[in-house]
Amino acid sequence: MNRIRQFIFLGLILISCSGFSQDILQANKTIDSLIFICRNSNRSPEERLKLAFKAEKIATQLDVDSIKVKVWRTLALMHQANNDLDNYVKVNADYLELASKIKDTFSISAASANLGSYYRYVAQNDTAYYYLNNALKYYGENEFSIGKAETLYILADIQHVAKIYDGAESDAVKALKVLEGIETSEQSLDAYSNVYNLLAIISQDLGENERAISYYNQSIDYANKMEDGYINVVYAQNNIASSLRDLKRYQDALEILEDIESQLERYESIDPSFYGTIINNIALTEVESGQFNFEDAEQKYKLASHICLQNDYPNGYLNALLDLSELYLIGSYQDSVRKYGKISLEMADDLISNQAKQRALYLLSEVTQGEAGKNYLREHIRLEDSLEAEERLVRNKIARIKFDTDQLQAKNEQISKENFYLLILSGALLLTGLLVYVIISQRARNKELRLRQAQQEANEEIYNLMLNQQDKIEEARSAEKIRVSKELHDGVLGRLFGVRLSLDSLNFSEGKEAMTNRGNYINQLKGIEEDIRKISHEMNTDFVGGAGFTDILSDLVETQATAYDLKFEFNCSDDINWEVLSNKLKINLYRIVQESMQNIYKHAQATTIRIAISLINNDLCLEVTDDGQGFDVNKQRRGIGLKNMSSRVNEVNGTVKFQSKIGDGTTVSVLIPGDQL
Repeated sequence: MNRIRQFIFLGLILISCSGFSQDILQANKTIDSLIFICRNSNRSPEERLKLAFKAEKIATQLDVDSIKVKVWRTLALMHQANNDLDNYVKVNADYLELASKIKDTFSISAASANLGSYYRYVAQNDTAYYYLNNALKYYGENEFSIGKAETLYILADIQHVAKIYDGAESDAVKALKVLEGIETSEQSLDAYSNVYNLLAIISQDLGENERAISYYNQSIDYANKMEDGYINVVYAQNNIASSLRDLKRYQDALEILEDIESQLERYESIDPSFYGTIINNIALTEVESGQFNFEDAEQKYKLASHICLQNDYPNGYLNALLDLSELYLIGSYQDSVRKYGKISLEMADDLISNQAKQRALYLLSEVTQGEAGKNYLREHIRLEDSLEAEERLVRNKIARIKFDTDQLQAKNEQISKENFYLLILSGALLLTGLLVYVIISQRARNKELRLRQAQQEANEEIYNLMLNQQDKIEEARSAEKIRVSKELHDGVLGRLFGVRLSLDSLNFSEGKEAMTNRGNYINQLKGIEEDIRKISHEMNTDFVGGAGFTDILSDLVETQATAYDLKFEFNCSDDINWEVLSNKLKINLYRIVQESMQNIYKHAQATTIRIAISLINNDLCLEVTDDGQGFDVNKQRRGIGLKNMSSRVNEVNGTVKFQSKIGDGTTVSVLIPGDQL
């Protein structure tokens, strides 16, 4: 009854678990549907965020980490779409923590990349580098993906900003190698163009302008392969003009910039503020060349600043004001320098643009007299020192992150080497073990082969002995024939001849005496008849098939029993026709009896042995019994003797059974089916 209750209870548990699993599956389907709508619908960002919150609520109720991870990934993207960067960072931090807990490497990489991109956007480059480097660790060493290439590109850009030019160039080259293993697409072509553009900027910063121009041209080549790569082309062309300006090839630079300006409408459809940048750069190139008209340059700078301001491009507006201030400084319009310098300084503080602030402070120090001018200069120097210290700090942090990463990579490589060596050692040990096994197996096979050869030789010896015995039997048979012949000739025939003569003589006699003599002669004939019957019976006896093999076995039993000091009984049924049995069967029977007696002598400590051979239901039965100490047939490992006996029985398709108890002797029973006789 208790077992029935247990089964019922277990069934209820399984049913409830099954129902719970179905609930999870249904909830997961609902979440997947919500995520699909969030990422693929034309709804407003606010509506998509509400759907993401709904999915998060269901995931929180389920409390399944793997489901919460995918929901938070979508929720973070929805916060980004709504420009809610504070919640974007918070959700990504939770997303990263949970992904690390469940060791979801894809989510760890994605969350780290999201956080890295955010901190790069807010110019916290050391923190951005930490997260992006963490994201990079979860890409395979030989993995080729656009995500890995873009992560390497951003890491290179961060190092470029921190003026770690070697590291920046190295990661940019790694990004190119990853892109080489990716199938060509609009995204991969854009990545190629961006990476070459970055390599060009690095070269330009290092003063290698010819090399920079070569990289810019490669960026343009990949941009031209894109369906919508025109913006990449014009940005690269603008940068080429900057390199040409550094090389003082002003006319070449102006030709490129004016060519861009001539296609104004196309640029405005892509990025209207970029037109202001081009106008500003044309004026800047003309001013640097020394071949310019002051009023014309002034108008171009003002036009550029107006376009940037109108199109909400504060950084472009700030640069145009600073360039305009420098123009006024060249023209010695100090009031204008102070005016636009102060506006630029205020904007630089608002935009947290330290480089622009440095330029504004320098310009103001040039046109301000007395202590105020010195203060501008001191602030300029202090800011420069501060920026250098900050850059050093960022470089040091990035260097530590790279060092820790290299250390971890070196440790992983060391572990990989150790695992490799361990694998080799394990393989060597396995191979050694296999070789040892093969050698041992080969030796065992050789030993078994030698044993079989010895058995074969012994069988041949027995066969030869039986042949010799057969020859002796044949000799005895011939001698017996001669004896019977002599007996018939000298005895029976002589007596028959005498009786015949006597009977012939009685043919002429009558009377009682003749009758008496005739009766005597008849009795003599009866005696002669008995002699003939006896001789006939002796000649009809099969000595070879019957008495011959039985005598061989009897001699074996008697000889070994005497040698082993055993009492013995040997019985062999007369029903067995040994003549029709094969020599193979006789040899194996002989060997089985011989092996049994040897085992009894070696192990049984017996005093008496009984051997019986009989024919039961046409099956040949051999039974060998001793009164020895016996053994446990279930536990004791069988020795070579028992195995040999079993092998011989198998050769004649028979069965063998060992019956024994400790202290109660042993019986070996061999049964050979009648169809094998």
